Parts: sequence; C-alpha cells; structure tokens
Amino acid sequence: MELKPEESLGFQVRRCHRAFERALNEQLAPHGITAGFWGFLRALWQENGATQKRLSQLNNVTEPTAVTTLNAMAKAGLIDRRRNAEDRRKLNVHLSPKADGLKGELMPIASRINAIAADGISAEELHTTLRVLRRMAENLSREAREDAA
Repeated sequence: MELKPEESLGFQVRRCHRAFERALNEQLAPHGITAGFWGFLRALWQENGATQKRLSQLNNVTEPTAVTTLNAMAKAGLIDRRRNAEDRRKLNVHLSPKADGLKGELMPIASRINAIAADGISAEELHTTLRVLRRMAENLSREAREDAA
C-alpha cells in the first residue's frame, strides 16, 4: 500500500511542526532562546520547580534529551536545579529570574506565530484540529505503552 505524503498524517504533522520550529527559532534567536528551550520554558512557566522527569514527560522527550537541554539552559542562565527536599534523588528545576522575566516578551511571539498559522481557518476548524491532534497523540502514546508492556 502506498501512502502519499499529502495523505499521510505523520508527514503533514511533521511538516507543520518543522514550519512552527523554523518560525520560533527565527523569532526567539534575538532573545538567546532556541526552539529546543521553548517547550521547557513553557512547561516551567506553568510548573516552576517540576522534576526533570516531569519536564521530559511534558515535552514528550526522553529523559537523556531533557537532561541535555536542561544542561544547556543552565549554562545560559535560564534555570537552576535543586535537590528535592523529600526525595534527594530527584532534581527540581527552577526558572532563573532572567527566564521568568522572558515570559512577557516571548509569549506574544508565540501568540503571533499561532495567529499566522491560523490565518483563514475558522474557530470551529481550529477547535476540531486541536481536539484531533490531542486524540492522535493519546492514541500513539497508548500504543507505545501497550507495546512496552
């Protein structure tokens, strides 16, 4: 069976992801932020003090990938890590004042990129798209868990 790129969910989602990533990198670069940092910043703006494991889950990356990204963020002065008071094996990640202050500058950039991507698409279509994308991610995550079991 042939699966043409224009009919492939995976191809189209990846194509869209790459376009978002290019736009983010272009707009975030003047602030010293990469698209790779972006997801972690977003997660920490919501859950400052989350563990490294939690951040890897929120960003849907492996723990080694999260550690590599967080190391780079620490070197850039965006985060610091602290031992968890209840479980000393865990590291909690906290935003630096510098990173916390970037939220007001960077969130409008993300909103603008989302608005560009949504141009000409109705609110109903966007709602459906978000619902479908969440469902696809859930389906794929469930499949991965079942395969691992």
